[in-house]
Amino acid sequence: MTRSARMMLPTLLLAVGTTVLLAGCNSTQPQANVTAAAPPAYSGSNITPSNFRMPEGSGCSGDVARWQAVQDNDLSTGNVNQSVYNQIKADIDRAAAACQAGRSAEASSIVRASRARHGYPGG
Repeated sequence: MTRSARMMLPTLLLAVGTTVLLAGCNSTQPQANVTAAAPPAYSGSNITPSNFRMPEGSGCSGDVARWQAVQDNDLSTGNVNQSVYNQIKADIDRAAAACQAGRSAEASSIVRASRARHGYPGG
């Protein structure tokens, strides 16, 4: 083997190796059957509709109603999945029960804690 052929050998081997590796990327090998979870039913858009209005009201009843409205909107736009919505809904139900029982501070505290726990501003 000549000197120039020996010098070209590493380059040739690199080219062949690269070609083999790239060919492997394009092969059609069986892949694991991965079933994606069905997305929650939503409006088809992750944008809040222009007619969305936050409920009015003061005290704990307003806090609960607004948190419920945000969650209903987030579920319908696909910005929160059903399992997270269910967790938050349990908080909302507890807050509503406390509010109806006259425990306003407790109800508003439950709403604030739920917002903070799930990463919403003003929690």
